Parts: sequence; structure tokens; C-alpha cells
Amino acid sequence: MELEKFINEDIKQAMINKDKDKLEALRSIKAALLLEKTGKDVTGGIIPETVELKMLQRLVKQRRESAEIYIAQGRPDLAEPEIFQAAIIEKYLPEQLSDDEVIAIVKKVIADTGATSIKDMGKVMGIASKVVAGKADNRMISEIIKKILP
Repeated sequence: MELEKFINEDIKQAMINKDKDKLEALRSIKAALLLEKTGKDVTGGIIPETVELKMLQRLVKQRRESAEIYIAQGRPDLAEPEIFQAAIIEKYLPEQLSDDEVIAIVKKVIADTGATSIKDMGKVMGIASKVVAGKADNRMISEIIKKILP
């Protein structure tokens, strides 16, 4: 619920400053929040923080993937707004962990679960994803697990 208040305040400020690009990014977050309010994980119109984090991560991932596609097709003019919006949305996510911190967490999860091979990746991935919740990208966690487990 706090996120919605922050977004509304920032939308007002972007309107006052006439910052169209930032306003567009903020409105996309607000639209996603409104969609989440009607979702099954929401009771009483209050969105849990975990759902907010997943939603924000999804929005950033969508923007980055779109930018990659635009760049691959030789359209940097279309990629720039996507990259800018991803940067705006990322500001509402918790500070991201460094690679070394994620590696340390993954190694600890592997030791705790007793994982010995890549067959245990699902178990390790599930626990590691919950531990870092919103502070690291699942793709990065997956790559680290693949490097560590034989």
C-alpha cells in the first residue's frame, strides 16, 4: 500500500514538472497496481509487499526485453524510452545485491539443502529466490547455481 502512495505523489510531482517520460513510467506502475488489486493474492484492496515486488520486477524485465529487441532490430530510438522507464521503475525496488553477495547466499543455500548436483537446482532455486526476494534477478541466481553445481 505504501508503494501506491509513493507512486501517486511522484505522479503529481511529474505533472507539476511536466516530465512526460517519467509520468508515462509512473502511470504504467499505477496501472499495474490497479490490476494487481483485482488479483487473487489481494484481500481487502491491500497488495502484499511480495506481490508489489514481483510486479515491479516484471515491469522492469518487460522494459529491458523490449529494449533488447529494439536494439537487435536497429531501432535505438525506440529502445531509449524503454531503458529510461526501466530505470524509473527500478527506483521503487529494494537495492539490488552485488554478484558476490548473491554467490554467497546461493552457496549457503546449497550447503543448507545438501544439494550435490544440477538435479537439485529446483530446490536450491526456490529457497534462494525467497531469500533474495526482489534484491536479485532470478536469471542471475539461476546462472550462479548452474556454475556452482556440477
